[in-house]
Amino acid sequence: MPLSGVFFIPSNPNAATALGTVTERLTSLFADEATPVSRWALEHKLMRDTPSCLPPSGTQRPAFPKFMQFLSLTYYPNHGFIYTSQQSDNAGTAPDTAAATPSSSQSTQATPATTPMVMTTVPLSSTGALYQHFSYACQPFWCHRHTVTVPNGVVYEIGDFRVRVGDVRQTQPAVRMRGTVVEIEWRGPSLSTTLSGLYQSQRQKKAAAHNPYTWGNGDEDDDDSGIDMAFPDSVEEADIEAEYAATTSLIREFWAKLGIEGAREAILVPDVGKEVKERLRKLKQQGKQGVDRVGQDSSGPQLDEDPDPDAGVDVARQFMEIFRFNR
Repeated sequence: MPLSGVFFIPSNPNAATALGTVTERLTSLFADEATPVSRWALEHKLMRDTPSCLPPSGTQRPAFPKFMQFLSLTYYPNHGFIYTSQQSDNAGTAPDTAAATPSSSQSTQATPATTPMVMTTVPLSSTGALYQHFSYACQPFWCHRHTVTVPNGVVYEIGDFRVRVGDVRQTQPAVRMRGTVVEIEWRGPSLSTTLSGLYQSQRQKKAAAHNPYTWGNGDEDDDDSGIDMAFPDSVEEADIEAEYAATTSLIREFWAKLGIEGAREAILVPDVGKEVKERLRKLKQQGKQGVDRVGQDSSGPQLDEDPDPDAGVDVARQFMEIFRFNR
């Protein structure tokens, strides 16, 4: 699972965006590598809970806003992402709101406290239907705040980094430019990518073993399976956290070279790396039990349709923290 950082440079409605500046500095700093290799796009819809019509009582705990966000990314075509505020019994306790960390050059703008968020993925074809359901059937409880898109972004391959840039255009409720977004993805060696690849390999073996149309009885293991399964035993969750911190430093160092002022960043957002840690725990459990149980999770039936339902969840969290726009 690649590690990324997202940076957003806001712009005034009648002013030019920072896209030209970002492109010019990429091409000047990395003249031999900053050649566009592909296009990308996204669409993001933000919904917020409607306020209660009852007046607050003297003993009522303060309520924090709840959000529901829908995101689709063209480079993750198998599923869409839904990010929803979690219902918490401790609604009066302010959660950690350091999700979108301002850079040193950003003006200090208060971010309203929100409840913890839960990420899920659904087949891309179902994303629009779910949004319509909450827009109409649940209209008294949820209201649509805005829709933003990156219609025609550009992808650059620069060394061990993949850089995606594009202008963010608001299409609802009013058409306007919101700014420029830059995603910097680390493509070098990664512990989390290795763990995710091993996890997917084990799920595919499990699927093949239970497929009546494949040859073999499913009991054979690859010759190097012992090496594969010994690898997670030497890895701890602290190692994953350390790698995320180290990669964050590399991404921030790359961003600092561009010298763009006034950007908001989202990198180490809440729950980043959660799915990687869950996969590590499952691989370790599999090794202790000596039985291939990785493919028996709730995502098993999606093996043919969606080979990796968790792909992109970390960068989706980052985009959604940025696109909440403090609403």
